[in-house]
Amino acid sequence: MAGGGGKPFGDNVFAGHAAAGAAAISASAVAVHPLDTVKSLLQLSAAGQKQKMGLRQAVDRLMLVSGPAGLYNGIGWSILGKLPGLGARFGTYELLTAFYKDGREDNHVNYSEAMLAGITAGAVEAFVCTPFELLKLRSQVGSAIPMKATNPANVIQESFPLLSKLLPGYVPDIRVWNSSVSLLSNLSPKHPDMMGALKQHPWILTGSGKPPLPSDVQVPLRVIALEGWGALWRGLRPGIARDCVFSGMFFSCWQFIHTAMLTWRSVNMNPEPRNLEEAGPVPPLASSLAAGFSGVVAAAASHTFDTAKSRSQCTVIPKYIAMERRFLKWRAPGMWIERMTGTTPADRNVLFRGIGLRMARSGIASFVLVGSYYLAVDQLL
Repeated sequence: MAGGGGKPFGDNVFAGHAAAGAAAISASAVAVHPLDTVKSLLQLSAAGQKQKMGLRQAVDRLMLVSGPAGLYNGIGWSILGKLPGLGARFGTYELLTAFYKDGREDNHVNYSEAMLAGITAGAVEAFVCTPFELLKLRSQVGSAIPMKATNPANVIQESFPLLSKLLPGYVPDIRVWNSSVSLLSNLSPKHPDMMGALKQHPWILTGSGKPPLPSDVQVPLRVIALEGWGALWRGLRPGIARDCVFSGMFFSCWQFIHTAMLTWRSVNMNPEPRNLEEAGPVPPLASSLAAGFSGVVAAAASHTFDTAKSRSQCTVIPKYIAMERRFLKWRAPGMWIERMTGTTPADRNVLFRGIGLRMARSGIASFVLVGSYYLAVDQLL
C-alpha cells in the first residue's frame, strides 16, 4: 500500500470513510438501543387508561418477560436502517452545503442555510428509514408481551379456511360473526350456502374480529401479507415531520457551536486569522460534545412527532380495511396540522411521554457517532 503508512485502507479515502461511518453508526446504535427500547414502551403504553405505565413499570415488565436480552430486541433492524438513513442524512447535507459554499472564500455556512439543508436531509432520511423502524419497533414491543401458549388463529382455521390465506394472524370474533349472520338470515337467500359464501369475503371477516398484536406482525413477509406493501411506510408523515425538525435543529445548532468555538480560538491567535477556516479544525472531543448537545436540543424539539410515528407504526391495519377507507374517502380526524403531520387527537395527552429518555438517547448517540467516527478515521486512514 504505497503512501498508506500501514493503514488498512491506505490511499482509498472513500472506502476508509465509508468503513469509519459504518463502524460509528453501529457503535452508536448499540450504545443507546436499551434507552430506545424503554422509550418506545413508554410511548406505546395505554393511552386511554387513567394510570399509564411508568418508567419503572416498563423496565420491570420487560425484565419479567424477556430479561436483559429484551433491551436489544430489534437491534438488527435498527442498524440496518441507520446505515442507509444516516448516510442519506449526512450525504444530503454535505451536498447541499457544498452548493451553498460554492464560490465563497471562507467556506462558511450560515445558520439558516444549515437548517434548510438539515430539513431536506431529514426528509430523505425519513423515507429511507421508515420500513426498518417499523420492524424494529414491533420487535421492541414483543420484548414486553408474553408469548401465547396457543395461537387462536390456528384453532379457528378450519371454520374460516380463507382466513390464513388473506388475513394471516387475524382473530375473528365468533360472537360478533354469529350476530352478523343472524341479522342477514332474515333475508331470502338464493344461495344454498350463504354462511359459507360470506366467509369468502375478507371485508366480512375484518368487520367481525380483531387484528393481531404488533409483536405478532414483525416479520416483513407477515406485514406484507396482512397489511400490504404500503404498511412498510406507515408513519411516514410523522416520520418526515420528526426527521425534518430533528435534522434542521441538529445541524443549525451544531453549526452555531462550531462557529462559536472557532471564533473563540481565533480571538487568542496572533496574528488574528482572516477567516474562521484559518483558525484550524475543532478538536474531536469538542466536536463530539457539540454534536451531543445538538442531539439533545433536536430531540426535545421533535419528540412529539416521534411519539406520533411510534404509535402509528404499532397500529395493525389489514389491507382490506385500508382499502375500505380509500373507497369511502375516509378522512383522518383532527386539525389540519395534525392531519398533515400524521398525529391524532387521541394522542394529544401522550405526545411528550419518554421525552427525557429520547433526549438522553439522542445526545449519547450523537456523541458516540461523531467521536467513534473521528477515532475510526484516525485508525483506518
